[in-house]
Formats: sequence, C-alpha cells, structure tokens
Amino acid sequence: MTPKTPPTAAATASWLDEFPARIAALDAAHLRRHRRAVRPLQGAHLEVDGQPMLAFCSNDYLGLASHTAVSLAACDGVREYGVGSGASPLVSGHSVANAALEADLAHFVQLPRALYFYSGYATNTGIVPALIGEGDALFSDALNHACLIDGARLSRASIHRYAHADLPALGRLLAASTARRKLVVTDSVFSMDGDVADIPALLALCEAHDALLLLDDSHGFGVLGPQGRGVLAEAGLAGRNASPRVLYMASLGKAAGGAGGFVAGSDALIEWLLQKTRSYIFATAAPALLARAMQAALDQIERGSALRTQLQGRIAQLRDGLAPVLQGTHWQLGASRTAIQPLLIGPNAEALAVMEGLRARGIWVPAIRPPTVPEGTARLRIALSAAHTEADVARLIAALAELSPTRQTHAPKAFA
Repeated sequence: MTPKTPPTAAATASWLDEFPARIAALDAAHLRRHRRAVRPLQGAHLEVDGQPMLAFCSNDYLGLASHTAVSLAACDGVREYGVGSGASPLVSGHSVANAALEADLAHFVQLPRALYFYSGYATNTGIVPALIGEGDALFSDALNHACLIDGARLSRASIHRYAHADLPALGRLLAASTARRKLVVTDSVFSMDGDVADIPALLALCEAHDALLLLDDSHGFGVLGPQGRGVLAEAGLAGRNASPRVLYMASLGKAAGGAGGFVAGSDALIEWLLQKTRSYIFATAAPALLARAMQAALDQIERGSALRTQLQGRIAQLRDGLAPVLQGTHWQLGASRTAIQPLLIGPNAEALAVMEGLRARGIWVPAIRPPTVPEGTARLRIALSAAHTEADVARLIAALAELSPTRQTHAPKAFA
C-alpha cells in the first residue's frame, strides 16, 4: 500500500495569506497608519517626509528635546561612558550616571526613592506584574494608556474596569472585592483627552479599601505642579505629605525631552520592584549618556517657570481662538487645561480629511482613530509646546477655520 503524501504548504490555505486582505480592511475602515520620516527644524517645526511642517503633535511640551544644555550633557555622557551600557542593571549596566539620575528624580518628585528604566512603556508593563498576580485584584480606568492595560494583562490578576473618572463606581468595585491585594492604576493626565484625574479622591478610596495607587504622570511630569514636579506635588501629596500607598510613575520622553521612564515611592516598594520587575532585570540598562541628558533636563524643568508660563499662554490662545470657529459645528474641543487639546471630529474619514487639509497648509496634526480612542470619537490630538509661538497657534486656528464644517452633518458621541 502506497503511503499518502502529506499536502505541501503551497497546496493548503495558510493563515499567512490573510494579511493582505486584513490590511485592505484597515484601509477600508480608515484605520491604517503610516510612519513618517521626520527631521527636527527650528522651534516647533519638523521636516516630515522631506516637507517642512509646523507640528502640533509632539509631546515635547517644554521644547527640551533640542535644548542646548540637554544636548551638550548627552555629548559629555558619550565622552565619559561611550554609547551603550553593555548589560542589565543588576549585572554591570547600572552606571554612576544612572544612579545619580535616580537620586535626582526622587528628590525632584519629593519621594523617598526612584528606579530608572530604559522605556516608559516597559516601566508600566513590568511593575504591574511585579506588584500583583493571580488571585489579586486590579482596578483600571477605562481610558488608561496601553502600557497600563498590557501590564494588567501580564499580571494575571482579576481586572476590574471602571468608566472613565467614575470614582463612585471604583469605590463600589473596591468595596465588593475580597482580594487580599488590590491595585488601582490610572493615568493622571489622560493622553488622548488631556483631563486630569482627581488624585486626592483616588488616594482616599485606596486608603479606605487597603489598596495601592499607581499613578502614570507621563503627561503631567515637568508641566503640572510647583516647578513642574507633577500631580502629586500639585495635590499637596508629595514630600512630608507623601503616602506609602502611592507609586508615582512618569515618562522622560515627554516634557523632559528624552527617553526612558521611572517609578518613585517608598524605599520598600522600590526595592521590591528592583528585585522583581522583569522588564528591569532582564533588559539592557539605559545608556549613561541619556541619564546625563535627563539630569540636565531636570535642571531646566526646575528652573523653567518661564517655559511653563509660555505653554499656558499658548493653551489659552488656542482655546479662546477656537471657540468662535467651533460654534455651529459638530466639532468639540475637550475640556482640558493641559498641553493636550483634543479636537473631537467624530467619523474616521472626516478626521483624516481634516488632517490632510492641514497637511496641505504645512501643518502636521495626525488624526487619532480607534482603537486608540473609542469608536465614533476620531480626533485631532493637538499637542502644544513652549516652543510654539503666538504666530504658530494663530496659523493653526486660521487653518482650522478654513476647514471647519459650516453645518452639523454628523453627531459624534458625547465627549468623555
């Protein structure tokens, strides 16, 4: 009897053949994204795919990414330490520069101790599973950043999702939980809406229900609070008023103008995270040249009251200038006091059309669409910076006035 010949790969349908159709489906739903090759120019201007553009999309809120003092500190770091760290932090990658930066970060946010990571995303995806696990309970705001969501999933804890900023709902979930260990995770400044969480109320709930509070202040660090020390300092909950129930996390890729992230809190919590966070233990440490640059950025943030004043001026200018533009349209400007000013458009195709209209006028504001934001709430995420001038913001307002609908043709979902 002749044995049957197994079918060849070419003779059977492979799931790999599905990708062209799946990509086409993204195109049909206006959800395909495109990378742009950029080069920094002067101020808030970028060269995007070879075209000079006025950009309102960067998280460089204080304009420190190209600051001379920060750049020179990085050069000094290269001369002293070279380019790479060569190993994970617990082997030989924890340089003297990294140690000094951790001390400076803890002092700046007025908490006992800090731990410095090579990536802000890796900070959250690593520390959440290090804190809780199977059998524990995690409580997450519905609009939390993807890194908090991914960290929650990796933890294998029971996840309880509450509607955005619905603290009564969070209180009910905490009260109903029988878990021994409870962790509440939330953005402090929400990255797509720009609104700020109620930090004192969140802490009060955690105190009432024996929970730990993890705050991601990536978009508040350097911008909010006295001297840019962040939301805890703004709420009066840093320094001598700091609670051992709070872990404070922030990215160094936003207002600090660099890269990486850190978490700060009590000595016991930070020591535990150093011992148990896989994204810290098993990854090559951040290079010392970056630590040197971030030390210089911290110095600029601490002395940067004029930069924060300038940023607040641009925020007020944009909001005041857009108010008459939006009258009688279905567009909505989110209720944000931060550098993140979301202009809600609604349908994906319309948001893309407005983005392209701005691009044709030399202005770059990428459209944000699902799944980054809820269905029906596609928007322009306008990010302001101290690097923007009055003329820059006036140019954006004028362009949006030219592109705005003259009558309400779509009714987007209510802004959360």
